[in-house]
Amino acid sequence: MNKRNFYVGMGMGLAVGGLAAWTMRPKKPTVKTMAGRALKTMGEVADAVTELLGL
Repeated sequence: MNKRNFYVGMGMGLAVGGLAAWTMRPKKPTVKTMAGRALKTMGEVADAVTELLGL
C-alpha cells in the first residue's frame, strides 16, 4: 500500500467521523425553545385552574 493512499484514507475517515460526531452532538436549548416551553406550561396551568374552579 502506498503511504499517500493511507494518509488520504485516514484523512477521509477523520473527516467523516468528525462530521458524524458533530451532527449527533446534543443540542443546547435556545431561548426561543425555552420561552415556548414556559408558555405552554403556563397555558396548561391556566387550563387546570379554570377546570378546578368550574369556569
